[in-house]
Amino acid sequence: MITGGSGLIGSHLAEQLLPFSEKLLIIDDFSTGRAKNLSEIANNPKVSIFEGSITDQSFLDVHFKDVDLCIHLAASLGVNRILEQGRISYETNVHGTENVVRRASDSGAKLFFASTSEIYGKNPIQPLNEESDRVLGSPLNVRWSYSEAKALDESLIQIYRQEKDLRFVIGRFFNTVGPRQTGSYGMVLPRFVKAALGGEDIKVYGDGSQTRVFCHVKDASRAVISLVSNDQLEGEVFNIGGEGEISIRALAEKVIELSKSSSLIKHIPYSEAYPAGFEETFRRVPDTSKLRKAIGWQPQYTLDDIILDVINYFHQTN
Repeated sequence: MITGGSGLIGSHLAEQLLPFSEKLLIIDDFSTGRAKNLSEIANNPKVSIFEGSITDQSFLDVHFKDVDLCIHLAASLGVNRILEQGRISYETNVHGTENVVRRASDSGAKLFFASTSEIYGKNPIQPLNEESDRVLGSPLNVRWSYSEAKALDESLIQIYRQEKDLRFVIGRFFNTVGPRQTGSYGMVLPRFVKAALGGEDIKVYGDGSQTRVFCHVKDASRAVISLVSNDQLEGEVFNIGGEGEISIRALAEKVIELSKSSSLIKHIPYSEAYPAGFEETFRRVPDTSKLRKAIGWQPQYTLDDIILDVINYFHQTN
């Protein structure tokens, strides 16, 4: 089972897992994912796709039968979505995950839980490893509620491990990007590429000095499959992220260069870009040494490869 299987990571994982699956069950409420992301596998007899929410306990009860592995990706994500739909996001990320965890435990299924680099908040000590402290802003800033929800989820999973012997692996994703990702809810790379290909101004929030590290979705998906395939890694947490720290301003410049665009960069104050309750995280760099040591993983896509892949996807689909 893949929850949130029509999203960026879910759809790529579904394609890569299909050859190894007797049956692949995908559930999604399609609030952020898109049915067309599954078009390559939708007609495969091993694939079943159902529309529904992880907050609906009866829906999960119907479909959580004979599940050996649950890859739980369904979540409300993206800074804009968290700020604009705080209550719905909280219910999905906390109560929805609780529903999934309980059913995975009751059924004996192994659980892969998709956590996030947001867990670490604004910890200034970089790069971030799996033991790094969480440094968050005030709870009055709704922006941190996503981090708090995911931390509650991780704690719940650990409790189920202690009390119910839940089999799990947690992956904390750092800025996973690639074909099929949309610019909705503040996703930066597809937003930049779309603007560049349309000859529009590329909007960079703040002065653009904030930095990130991007990971191609196919590299991230390979990591997930290796992690869930190794029983020796149950109960562990892993950062999943790419290489090459880059400022958002430099990312915009690189997108313009690789897309051969005439777009200009326009700086937008945070107060105009986001609703009230936003606070920026100025640096977030993953330490993936634990992942590399555990499964021999390393990213195959450079940042240029990632950007070109997203550009080609936009050319093909627009």
